[in-house]
Amino acid sequence: MTNISTTNGKEAAYHGVPAEDLYGYAQAIKIGNTIHVAGQLSHDDKGTMVAPATLDVFGKPVEFSMMEEQMRVTYANAAKILGKFGATLDHVVEETLYVLDVDEAFAVAGKVRKEAYATARPQCASNLIGVSRLAFPEQLIEIVFKAILPPD
Repeated sequence: MTNISTTNGKEAAYHGVPAEDLYGYAQAIKIGNTIHVAGQLSHDDKGTMVAPATLDVFGKPVEFSMMEEQMRVTYANAAKILGKFGATLDHVVEETLYVLDVDEAFAVAGKVRKEAYATARPQCASNLIGVSRLAFPEQLIEIVFKAILPPD
């Protein structure tokens, strides 16, 4: 599948990972000046999880020390998908972090977010929400973004 497609006035962007075809979704949709970015996670260019959590015999994460690395890669993937529309993380107006361990995420989020946005106080609304499960068992975090480009 191509990395950008246009249908019904919507532009869709893709990373080109297998889950996009298996599940049937776009990583981001641009309508006008607004970009809606689907939940990003820590995968490489082939869709393989980066810094996967160790699982117990029931398939549940047993430790959360990989949260920081997963978060860092997730922001990098968001930056890549935004770049397909000529946008950057500076255009993000809202983000929602879905995490399996709120305490671990909160402990590393300030540092990672400041690095990703390259500022001490990122100019976007941010939500941090604890959930019981994400799409992949080894996944500790997923981040959804909304970005707005300046008017043409």
